[in-house]
Amino acid sequence: MDACILEAPDIVLVGSGIMSATLAVMLKRLDPRLRIQMVEITSELAQEASNGWNNAGTGHAALCELSYTPERDSSGKVPITRALHIFEQFEHSKQFWGSATAAGVVGDPADFIHAVAHICFVTGRQDVDFLHARHAAMKEHHFFRGMTHTTDPSVIQQWMPLVMEGREPGPVAATTGAGTEVNFGLLARRLCGWLAQQEHCGIAAGWKVTRLQRGAGEWHLTMQCQATGETRSQRAKFVFVGAGGGSLPLLQSTGLAEVAGLGAFPVGGQWLVCDEPSVCSRHNAKVYGVADPAAPHVGTPHLDQRRLDGRCQLLFGPFASWTTRFLKQTGRWSDLPLSVRVSNLTTLLRAGVHNHSLVRYLVTQGLQSMEARMKSVRHYYPKARTADWRLEQAGIRVQTIKKADRGAVYFGTEVFSSSDRSVAALLGASPGASVSVNIALEVIKTCLPHLLGSAESQARMRQMIPTFDHDLKQASNAALFEKTSREAMERLHLQPNT
Repeated sequence: MDACILEAPDIVLVGSGIMSATLAVMLKRLDPRLRIQMVEITSELAQEASNGWNNAGTGHAALCELSYTPERDSSGKVPITRALHIFEQFEHSKQFWGSATAAGVVGDPADFIHAVAHICFVTGRQDVDFLHARHAAMKEHHFFRGMTHTTDPSVIQQWMPLVMEGREPGPVAATTGAGTEVNFGLLARRLCGWLAQQEHCGIAAGWKVTRLQRGAGEWHLTMQCQATGETRSQRAKFVFVGAGGGSLPLLQSTGLAEVAGLGAFPVGGQWLVCDEPSVCSRHNAKVYGVADPAAPHVGTPHLDQRRLDGRCQLLFGPFASWTTRFLKQTGRWSDLPLSVRVSNLTTLLRAGVHNHSLVRYLVTQGLQSMEARMKSVRHYYPKARTADWRLEQAGIRVQTIKKADRGAVYFGTEVFSSSDRSVAALLGASPGASVSVNIALEVIKTCLPHLLGSAESQARMRQMIPTFDHDLKQASNAALFEKTSREAMERLHLQPNT
């Protein structure tokens, strides 16, 4: 892609992943007069966290992820507040993608989103009991009325034959719901492609933003061409940093007081991949289980059907590993050491003291033998053959550590914004891409509220996200949820929830 660098844009977005791409398109559709610049360090777009091989591709809606529903409370009931919140956010994503499809922004939705069962599978009496309690709590809400629960091995065999074949007898349980698989990288590139065609918009691929400096009512950006070394400068009133692992170093260059004390905790990832057609054709689901208690918050193992590079695969993982790089494509081993400052040294030291067992776990995970990894696979797929699987590197997750967290590392997603709301950045990972639309909406509400200040602009936003100003979690909005969900699914050529 040829670089297009604008003179004095209104808004600059650093990074071309699903976060920046979503925000850019939302802004342009909200106010077509905006001058928008996107800057991407790689020559191709959306190659880091959004790339299909670097994430799970799960449309996170809390249907199968046990991590979104904590242990039972004192009454024995499973709290589902976070699950409801994430489900509603993903509804916003589907509404936005559906409206983008109807407007001709993203092309054929079958290229980037598919219907696939989201299944939670557990073994052992304790986890079977918990899953029953989880389903009992969730089915009471209109979001999850279509979720089905069973402890019947023959029914589970129909849902996911590979998981049950060859399994030793014992207590088992599963829930299933109508979920999705999303190629976030392809979707981001479609959004960027539309943006590049709009008036007063430009994408500078192959350029790196090396510094952000505050000016008089604006930000001064220093950019460098990765191919030639040429440097350019640019000015903008608002900057969004959606650079994944590259966000923290860029924020540190701003000199903002609120950035002081921020540190970074990078975690590498790996997948086991099966391309064997006779195996892949027999698993049409994303199957999540119970997280390893030795790896709190790092990730829950899952066996997924994926559609990448024009063919069907099975992916199992993620396996975590220790790394000091912040980016997979352009990162260096020195990324973590160079992020250390006097202001964040105490934060990082506390994190090291509080998380030494986690670091040890990451190192051990990264050094596992193939057979050790296959043992994990066989918990989900007992008859898996080692010869059918290969190891692939996944993306790098960089979780920001804050001074206020006192050394704790929380693997989640949050938006940072400066006190004057002139710069914002996405920090963290899961559920990340799935809730990118809601994140973009929150950035606009927080940092650019004037763009929603008129009846006309609110009508434009309602065209993109019909329920952006409604609380779909409320029982009084159950009918509205069913209507808008059905419309979004139809636009995306997906079967509506039942």
